[in-house]
Amino acid sequence: MVIPENSSIVIFGASGDLTYRKLIPALYHLYSNNQLPKNFAILGVSRTEYSDESYRDKLKSALSSSEKADETVLNRFIEHLHYQAINTSDTKDYQKLVTRLNQLNELYKFEKNNALFYLATPPSLYSVIPASLAAHGLNDESDGWKRLIIEKPFGYDLNSALQLDKDIHKHFHEHQIYRIDHYLGKETVQNLLVLRFSNAMFEPLWNRNFIEYVEITGAEFLGVEGRGGYYDGSGAVRDMFQNHLLQVLAMIAMEPPAKINADAMRDEVVKVLQCLKPLDNNDLKTNLVLGQYTESDVRGDFLPSYRDETGVSPDSRTETYVGLKAFINNWRWNGVPFYVRTGKRLPTRVTEVVIHFKQTPHPVFGQNAPENKLILRIQPDEGIQMSFGLKEPGAGFNAKEVKMNFHYASLQETQLLTAYQRLLLDALNGDATLFARSDAVEACWEYVQPILDYKQDPQSLFGYACGTWGPKESDDLLRRDQREWRFPCKNLTDTDYCEL
Repeated sequence: MVIPENSSIVIFGASGDLTYRKLIPALYHLYSNNQLPKNFAILGVSRTEYSDESYRDKLKSALSSSEKADETVLNRFIEHLHYQAINTSDTKDYQKLVTRLNQLNELYKFEKNNALFYLATPPSLYSVIPASLAAHGLNDESDGWKRLIIEKPFGYDLNSALQLDKDIHKHFHEHQIYRIDHYLGKETVQNLLVLRFSNAMFEPLWNRNFIEYVEITGAEFLGVEGRGGYYDGSGAVRDMFQNHLLQVLAMIAMEPPAKINADAMRDEVVKVLQCLKPLDNNDLKTNLVLGQYTESDVRGDFLPSYRDETGVSPDSRTETYVGLKAFINNWRWNGVPFYVRTGKRLPTRVTEVVIHFKQTPHPVFGQNAPENKLILRIQPDEGIQMSFGLKEPGAGFNAKEVKMNFHYASLQETQLLTAYQRLLLDALNGDATLFARSDAVEACWEYVQPILDYKQDPQSLFGYACGTWGPKESDDLLRRDQREWRFPCKNLTDTDYCEL
């Protein structure tokens, strides 16, 4: 285990929900597991006025109520927390940050002025904060490394993403920029690569010669949960499809990297994204389904329609569901459809990939043989399920479907890092492998831009009741190819009835 160098961790948006729910708990767990440097400071920065003591009290209360925190360890951790109020929109006010960081360097006796800046702020500040840091020399690495973590969304469309990238690169080099996608921090997402490339039984079959089609599902049971104002300007394409699911697709489809390092891994991800077949007008009309959830009673509870959610326009055309049949134009995958779907208010929360292998060509055994498929469950009930055929007991040679299961929960001796724990630790160590590079972000936006343009069409949105698996037109997407979506449960299992 590599322990990071001594450093200051500066969190912009320190009074916000992301800091309380994810960042501080992740840093606490890294500290309690002895994975943070021996000497470090956490400096919260936002407009709200706190003293060090009042900020510590607030976070200690939050950690005590939400975490199984050891009181002694928690008290030691809290001593590393500090706070500085500034106007994050006013470049001149950043002088207070410079002064405070210099004081912390003296207090902790840092040999280098290493600093990790985390932008847990609204996207409107993503270009303002880097420029303000640079104006006060806080991008200068002559006295220690300076790194910038930026949350999604990285841009609103292709043009805004390109402009944001240009604005940030005026002040920070690419090696200093860490665009975070918490999906890539999940152990089970990373396991996709290990499963493929470390097992001789899978990699030779991982191509168009043996795979019929691939399903990728990112389903959520929750609605917009009070975020209607934000979500109505975003939609499922921007919120889930453009980043999370395209990154998962890239990891399923990428070629083996020459080395296990950031450059080699991200080179292969970009190659896949650049090979995605561009979406033309025919694709948008026949291979794309956009939906919006409508009111329904689910398991005894009334769930309102999307348009009745707080902050949502009553005539909103924002999509809460996306289903797409995509293709990758390269040697490995040419002709293999990738069916990708994501949506809110679906029957359960689940993210998984299903690899459907081709039927055996044997004229006798292939007639009634069950389908071979590999289910890679990213969340919840993380694990892998393999389905194949064995002889049904009794006379004859009829094949019966059987399954082999692996569940991460069975590895009780292993301490799995959460996504934010892993990504924060990687950023502190300067490992950008699981962070998006600028060319990958651009490739994703280039691919989805036609969808963003097309969804303005009033005929392109279909309704689906809360608690169902999306619009019926999404089922038709597969049925015309004599296929069906898998209907997953929250548990990794196959059943005809699941939480509907």
